[in-house]
Amino acid sequence: MSRSVTSPLVIEAAVNGSTAKSPNPNVPRSVDEIVSAALACVVAGAGIIHNHNDDPNFGEPSRHAADPYEQAWRRIWAHHPELLIYPTCSGERSAPVDVRYAHMVELHRRDSLRMAIVDAGVLSLAANSAEGPVSLPAFGNSAAEVAWAFQWCRDQDLPTNITIWEPGFLRLTIAHLRAGSLPRRAKIQLYFGSEAAIFGLPARTSSVEVLLELLDDTELPWMVGVPWGDVLAGDLAELVIKRGGHVRVGLEDYTGPDQPTNEELVERVARLGRQLGRRPAEPGEVAAVLWGD
Repeated sequence: MSRSVTSPLVIEAAVNGSTAKSPNPNVPRSVDEIVSAALACVVAGAGIIHNHNDDPNFGEPSRHAADPYEQAWRRIWAHHPELLIYPTCSGERSAPVDVRYAHMVELHRRDSLRMAIVDAGVLSLAANSAEGPVSLPAFGNSAAEVAWAFQWCRDQDLPTNITIWEPGFLRLTIAHLRAGSLPRRAKIQLYFGSEAAIFGLPARTSSVEVLLELLDDTELPWMVGVPWGDVLAGDLAELVIKRGGHVRVGLEDYTGPDQPTNEELVERVARLGRQLGRRPAEPGEVAAVLWGD
């Protein structure tokens, strides 16, 4: 596994997700707000942008609309033509995988998809509460659906964000790597559970080491995020940066005591990266940093 501790730090800004404005009015929801937030995040140091539109990830509709993505992205690309931006994918388990990927297929047909996303397994997620665990709908892809999605991304030669919610997701991904069926340019997105989100390994340095052991003899670039938490809490982000990983922040993930903007979260990671000798990667550098392109 590549562990360069001097290469630029790739910062991904996940600007909205399914987060409403009620906990934080700075969450961008409209196309105009998404464009403004993305441009501010790039200035602050982000090299990848991830956003949702307002189609739900759970339940109907299982097909996401391509238009809101394209409308925002083309305006962003007018300022940063090399910027990698990618959408989400519906989590509706009752819909066939090709239906859940229809918006990505359509965006690719329009030459408007620079990066795809694959959940490398099915996640059974629960939220913590004072009354105990609250079950949320399972989402993601079966092993057969993962193979379909990897093949589609490989056929289009698209950079691919591979989301790893549980250790088994990573083992399956590495098995595809060994078999030669992984997309050529894959980014491993390691997610760790927070106090509020019950899944996978908890957000602590020992958890990172467990997954890095699985990645040890690969050259796959990796990034860490903490949904419903704060990747900058404690020493997790510092460890990631020192070990040659990359960091995801943004209001899709953040739960904390204040109401930051997306660009403020990016600035916090960029500042830490510089302190540790890794400046933020600019959009035009990201492909070279991650894949040597």
